[in-house]
Amino acid sequence: MIVCVCRRVSDRDITRIAREGCRSFDDLQMDTGVATCCGRCESCARDVFHKATQTTVAHCDAHPMTADTLASSII
Repeated sequence: MIVCVCRRVSDRDITRIAREGCRSFDDLQMDTGVATCCGRCESCARDVFHKATQTTVAHCDAHPMTADTLASSII
């Protein structure tokens, strides 16, 4: 669904960017322009971003990487 009509940013865009490592809403705004024009989408955009970052953190915590695992994945 389109979250920000002014900048044409969807919930999928926000989720993808959050999963790629974007860790703050301010950074998301800089990358996409979401909630920088009329501002009507800000609460929805923040909700989508928050859910996406929580899912990403939970996924990373569920699969911690040890030094050995990291080393073997590089080789």
